This record gives sequence, structure tokens and C-alpha cells, in this order.
Amino acid sequence: MSDSHHIDDRTGHRDAPTTRLPRVDAPGAPEDETGPIGGPVRDGEPDRMPTLMEQMGGVPGIIASSVPVAVFVVVNLIGGLRAGLIAALVAGVAVLVWRLVRKDPIQPAISGLIGVGVCALVARQTGEARGFYLPGLLYSAFLGLAALVSMVVRWPLAGVIWHGINSRGMEWRNDPALLRAYTLATGIWAFVFAARVVVQGLLYDANAETWLGVARLAMGYPLLGLALLATVLIVRRAPRP
Repeated sequence: MSDSHHIDDRTGHRDAPTTRLPRVDAPGAPEDETGPIGGPVRDGEPDRMPTLMEQMGGVPGIIASSVPVAVFVVVNLIGGLRAGLIAALVAGVAVLVWRLVRKDPIQPAISGLIGVGVCALVARQTGEARGFYLPGLLYSAFLGLAALVSMVVRWPLAGVIWHGINSRGMEWRNDPALLRAYTLATGIWAFVFAARVVVQGLLYDANAETWLGVARLAMGYPLLGLALLATVLIVRRAPRP
């Protein structure tokens, strides 16, 4: 804080010192806050919409949704169908409660619980453990068909899903190189789903419940991880204008 003096030229008297006070913002004026990606958020700026991946709880949420299925596979191999169904349902409820306590997004837990409930219902109606895997087998067939159709109509699912979960829009379709890259990546995903249908379908017809459970686990996230890695490599190598 500094003082300044002024001498009147006519009288020669020295005025009283004046003090410079620090600027005080108007009451109630909020300071800039840090936005969700590190930038400032100012008054009147709309909130950023969460991406689909965030709504799903990110990678932990996706993994959590698959816990009940993994529990059924293991317990069914050890204790039989009834024990496997009960353990899967208990695991689904436990995941939901755990995410509620942690205040994490519960959508993946609810999806996993609904999914395991449908699988358990089918297994109970058929009276066979292999019935638990039938909904997933049909779902893989649907996804494989959808991937093939998306390639034909030039809306490859790999690009639609990737840019959808990151809320990046669909401008990538105007780039021929990216369109070709995502089409190739979608072909890989179609192959993955087709492999699931063929391998698990043969085991289902053979009533090989033990190997069907093993195939379900082995062709789950490990195979999807390889497909995702291939997608990333293909898209990164796509030439840019």
C-alpha cells in the first residue's frame, strides 16, 4: 500500500495523503472455478454433458457389470447350477450395493444385475447350466450382424461407438482415411463376435457346460481387449490430410 501527496500550486499547501485501496469485487460475484477438464467455468457457461463412458462408470464400471457372470461360471463348475445361480445373483446385488456406498454410477451394476437375472431365468426354465449362456450367445450373434450391416451402410460401429462414448461427434465420417480405418476395425469386431458364436455355439450344442464356461471367460474381456488394441493401432496409423 503506498501514499501519494499533492501540492497545490496556488497555495503551496500540501494536501492530505491519499491511500490506494485494493479493488474489491462486487458482493456475490463468484470467482472462476475449474471446469471438468481443467479450464475455467464462468457464469452463464453451460455445464459439460458427461460422456457415455462416464455414465457407464468408466472401465471399473464395465468390469463390475461382468462380475456376476464370472461368479456363475466359477461356482457352477464347482457347486452346480443352483449354487451358481444363487452366487451370481448375490454377486450382482453386492456390486450394486458397493457402488451405491461409494457413490459411483450404478448404471453398470443395474445392467449387470438385469443381465444375470435374465440368464438365470433362462437357465432355470431350461433346467440346464448351458441355458445361462444362451442370452449372451444370441447377443453376440446380434452384435456381429449389426457390425456387418454398419460396414455396408458406411456407418462402421467402431467409429460410431468410439466417438459416441467420447462425445466427439460424427465429423470423422467426412475423412475417407478414418472411414476406411474404422471400417477395417469394425470388421475385426465382427470376426470376434462371429468366433464367439461359432465356438460357443458348438460347445452349446455338444452340451459341454464346463468348456462352455471356460470359453465364455476366455472369449470375453481378453478377446475384446485384443480387438480394442487392434482398433487403436489401425486408427492411429490412418493417414491424416
